[in-house]
Amino acid sequence: QLPSKAGSHSLRGGNWSERKSQRLPRLPKRHSHDDMLLLAQLGIPSAPSGLSEDSLSTASELLSTRRARRIPKLVQRINSIYSAKRGKKRLKKLSMSNIETASLRDENSESESDSDDRFKAHTQRLVHIQSMLKRAPSYRTLELELIEWQERELFEYFVVVSLKKKPSKNTYLPEVTYQFPKLERPTKQMREAEERLKAIPQFCFPDAKDWLPVSEYNSETFSFMLTGEDGSRRFGYCRRLLPNGKGPRLPEVYCVISRLGCFDLFSKILDEVERRRGISAALVYPFMRSLMESPFPAPGKTIKVKTFLPGAGNEVIELRRPTDSRLEHVDFECLFRCLSVRQIIRIFASLLLERRVIFVADKLSTLSSCSHAVVALLYPFSWQHTFIPVLPSSMIDIVCCPTPFLVGLLSSSLPKLKDLPVEEALMVNLGSDRFIRQMDDEDTLLPRKLQAALEQALERKNELINQDSDSDSDDECNTLNGLVSEVFIRFFVETVGHYSLFLTQNEKGERAFQREAFRKSVASKSIRRFLEVFMESQMFAGFIQDRELRKCRAKGLFEQRVEQYLEELPDTEQSGVNKFLRGLGNKMKFLHKKN
Repeated sequence: QLPSKAGSHSLRGGNWSERKSQRLPRLPKRHSHDDMLLLAQLGIPSAPSGLSEDSLSTASELLSTRRARRIPKLVQRINSIYSAKRGKKRLKKLSMSNIETASLRDENSESESDSDDRFKAHTQRLVHIQSMLKRAPSYRTLELELIEWQERELFEYFVVVSLKKKPSKNTYLPEVTYQFPKLERPTKQMREAEERLKAIPQFCFPDAKDWLPVSEYNSETFSFMLTGEDGSRRFGYCRRLLPNGKGPRLPEVYCVISRLGCFDLFSKILDEVERRRGISAALVYPFMRSLMESPFPAPGKTIKVKTFLPGAGNEVIELRRPTDSRLEHVDFECLFRCLSVRQIIRIFASLLLERRVIFVADKLSTLSSCSHAVVALLYPFSWQHTFIPVLPSSMIDIVCCPTPFLVGLLSSSLPKLKDLPVEEALMVNLGSDRFIRQMDDEDTLLPRKLQAALEQALERKNELINQDSDSDSDDECNTLNGLVSEVFIRFFVETVGHYSLFLTQNEKGERAFQREAFRKSVASKSIRRFLEVFMESQMFAGFIQDRELRKCRAKGLFEQRVEQYLEELPDTEQSGVNKFLRGLGNKMKFLHKKN
């Protein structure tokens, strides 16, 4: 029996292998490691001889109550909206015979039968995304990126960008006036670095042509992203401020270039830069030099940087990389101020199918906030293509690119944009909540019932947030950012939450994803149709590839919600999938031996 208190060796007792071989009566639902420890604490025996029907029933009720307490009330309210819209049946019972057929009968609802027009539109979307992604750079997984960079420095470059007056003209050009470290050896990597550095000034001052000297200016923080030809990414974290002095003068930008996407960490670094810059520019560079020597922090870890500041003496600055940075630099309030719920869902659907999207606004901060916000809606997936929250007017030709992108343009560039031969794209005016150009099928891209649930939950956002809560865990998500994130996470849980059931492992320990079995296991025909297109995207390929390569189980809020979702599945659905996977595993072993 498990001891009454959970110790570090509680599940590794001497007779564990013997117990494992005995046939246990099946509990009504699958139980996690934490659930087994709870059974021990409740005094319910784990040995087969000690389990009666009454104790099984009691255990099931207690575990169900525990799970309900574990899920924040706000999340439960969101889940109930989806349940009401979706219906009961989620996964099919599968067998080796019907999985090999071209299509499966929809057991969900006859009302979801597709017309010829809908089928034709679906086929066109499938062909379109396949042809577009053939032209896009190949995906590099997050896992491989981290392995490659985890032993390297915190950032690559630190630059100061200033505005210099053009000769004989009354306009200004941005230039790098300081750079650390200096590029010395003329290697291939250095030449590539020089090319990147040439582009940075334009991103620091995308509005350079609009500037004139000013006497007062509140410092501003923003970011941009540089995407390499190989799909690799670098983030630019910027602080724009006025240099010390009197009278009208031009601002300058302090910019840190890093492979690490972590806005809060670098925002704290830029706070220290501004603090030192207020005393003397000479204090900034020793600080950045000491940072360069600091290690690349692992998620959830803290690094300490020792610095010296006149008047304050020696200081130790702690920089922490969050475990989950999905909502960093995200302002959903700005997004909902600019756009209606229906427009946001249309944009979300377009991004899921990796289409070209262009935002237009008057302010740099509006473009930056809304761009980062819509990308955050895609969690746990990541946008894999060109992402430029504020595109410099001198680089506007990028919108003619045939591959997917998400870019932002200041309104002053709109006349030039309309003259360019842009391929099919969704153009959004953030100032007027309307589409300048669209493809007219944005309302039909998502599964109909799940889209209705998305819309209802977002329309009721204020009501859902303000309802009473009796759980401490609700504090984390009883905010607009928390609610919006949970609403979209539930959409992905409903569509791909069963993915882990279809990750099989061969005799070498390698994981492989059973694509067709995964898609055809879904009961809803509209969700299967959506998955057929979505599974062609690079963001889905990357999501699965990361999980195939991971040495340990993925962690994060999405994985928590998936675990809760799988616990909700009725026995018939869960056992049907498990039975199919056992059959698939046996078939793979037979083929392996045959070869």
